Amino acid sequence: MQLDPASGWFEGVRHCPSPNFNARPTGEISLLVIHNISLPPAQFATGKVQEFFQNRLDITEHPYFEGIADLRVSAHFLIERDGAITQFVSCLDRAWHAGVSRFEGREGCNDFSLGIELEGTDDLPFTEAQYHALIALTRQLQSTFTAITHSRIQGHSDIAPGRKTDPGPAFDWARYRGALEKGEAQ
Repeated sequence: MQLDPASGWFEGVRHCPSPNFNARPTGEISLLVIHNISLPPAQFATGKVQEFFQNRLDITEHPYFEGIADLRVSAHFLIERDGAITQFVSCLDRAWHAGVSRFEGREGCNDFSLGIELEGTDDLPFTEAQYHALIALTRQLQSTFTAITHSRIQGHSDIAPGRKTDPGPAFDWARYRGALEKGEAQ
């Protein structure tokens, strides 16, 4: 897995381009936001997240889909339960993952952040493979976008409190941050 800094796309990961993005207003990338998602909720490896981010979700397949049919969202990355990484939006572009958000008094976190979705829920533990992939991906991103310091890695719930709960209590922040700080792969 290697980031091409000129294009903002990683080599060695699946590409599934989303139409749900636009240009960053300043080009700044200084925040990493961790999310979780599963479609339908708590069902994994369905391919529905990819369809959702590409505006191709068949709303007749599940009652939950009717409530999200009009949403136009994306993230830069999805890490599935087996650790597979899919990229939807170039890191150089603004993905639509954070919504109404604020970090350190600054509104509109999509303008200056990258978004990583973990396939999961707030309440179910994430997998070993997901932590390994997340740590490796984060290190690559931090090596290119040096303004993303450890303190500038936040959960969706941190930048949209009261509105969002992900990545949720099942996400092991201590493990993730500890591995990043120690430079370990686990």
